[in-house]
Amino acid sequence: MRVHSVGDREIVVCRTKEGVYALDNVCTHAFARLCEGRLRGVRLICPLHGASFDVRDGRVLGAPASRPLEAHAVRVVGERIEVSLKEPPANLAPVPLRR
Repeated sequence: MRVHSVGDREIVVCRTKEGVYALDNVCTHAFARLCEGRLRGVRLICPLHGASFDVRDGRVLGAPASRPLEAHAVRVVGERIEVSLKEPPANLAPVPLRR
């Protein structure tokens, strides 16, 4: 997993055996940074309370989260990974970036 900042958003890019995926880096349950969690296959596990998400589409795989992550379109062009960002959901508070 790698995290990239785009403006005031953090995007976590995950490489699995199935492909490359990009999602918002903020858990929808308690706003933890998912890049500090674990990636097991296509399951991204939050470090705070253990909520888990499918990196392929952002859907919730395990509680306590109930809302999916925002997943973004990805394409690999040579050595580069390009991500097309969707607009952030209006009901989520921004997470301050750590420097």
